[in-house]
Amino acid sequence: MGIEIERKFLVTSDDWRAVAHAVIPMAQGYINDTAAMESGAQKASVRVRIQGDEAYLNIKSRELGHTRQEFEYPVPVNEARELLALCVGGLIDKRRYLVQHDGLLWEVDEFLGDNAGLVVAEVELESADQVFARPDWAGAEVTDELRYYNLALASRPYTQW
Repeated sequence: MGIEIERKFLVTSDDWRAVAHAVIPMAQGYINDTAAMESGAQKASVRVRIQGDEAYLNIKSRELGHTRQEFEYPVPVNEARELLALCVGGLIDKRRYLVQHDGLLWEVDEFLGDNAGLVVAEVELESADQVFARPDWAGAEVTDELRYYNLALASRPYTQW
C-alpha cells in the first residue's frame, strides 16, 4: 500500500519561477466526482493524468488532510486520452513546476483554463510530523481545505468561486 503525506499551500508571489528547474504540462480528469466522495458512495478518487509524454491512473483514499492512501499505475497515453473522455466534471489543465527548497522537492501547480489564477505549492513528506522549511512564497496552508483539491476543482473551478 502506498501512503502519501502531502502539505499544500497557496502561492503568494512569483519568486519560485526563478528557481524552478523543470515544468511539466498536465491534463487530468476524474472518473468520479466530489458528490460521490462526500456522500460516502465512493471511498477513493480515481484520476487519469497525462503529464508530458507519460500517463497514469491514480487512486487516492478520501481522507481530508495530509495523509492518504495512494496508488498509481502507468497507462498508455492513447488509453489515457480515451479515459479522459469518460471523466465527470471538467478537466484540470495545469503546468507543474519543480522547485528544490531546503532539501525537499516542491511542486508548484499553475492552473489554466477554468482554474486560471490559482497557484498552489505542494510538498511530500516522509512523516506527518516532519519539520520542513517553508519558502517565502508559500503562503497560507490549505491542506485541509477540500475546495483546493483537484477533484473539487474539476467539479467547481476556481473561476466560479
